Amino acid sequence: MNRIKKLRQEKGVYQADLAKYLGLKQQTISAYENGTNEPDLKTLNKIAKYYDVSIDYLIGRSNVRDPADKIAQAIGDEQDLKRFWEEVKKRRELKLLFKQIKDLPPDHIKRIIRIIKAIEDEDANVNKTI
Repeated sequence: MNRIKKLRQEKGVYQADLAKYLGLKQQTISAYENGTNEPDLKTLNKIAKYYDVSIDYLIGRSNVRDPADKIAQAIGDEQDLKRFWEEVKKRRELKLLFKQIKDLPPDHIKRIIRIIKAIEDEDANVNKTI
């Protein structure tokens, strides 16, 4: 679980701070980081939430920290979609959707983002005429 250590160091967090957040002892965090113990699923969920990363990233199954990163990769170099994505990726009401679509093929992700953009554009046009 060296990614836990890496994230902790990146954020400037002490083991004791992470332990307090998780309701664990500092020694437990040390054991996770040294690989002598592994967090259970509930603890992995809490750690992922704390650092705003996916569990897959924490356990080394993926190099994508956040579903938003995978969606950005799928969008590629399409500037119009990139600008739109930068605006909408922070919206809380869409976070669950983004988590659901992150594992789709890139062309499907692009199609979904285009649909969301079309809906947003249509709403903006309707609001201008009112």
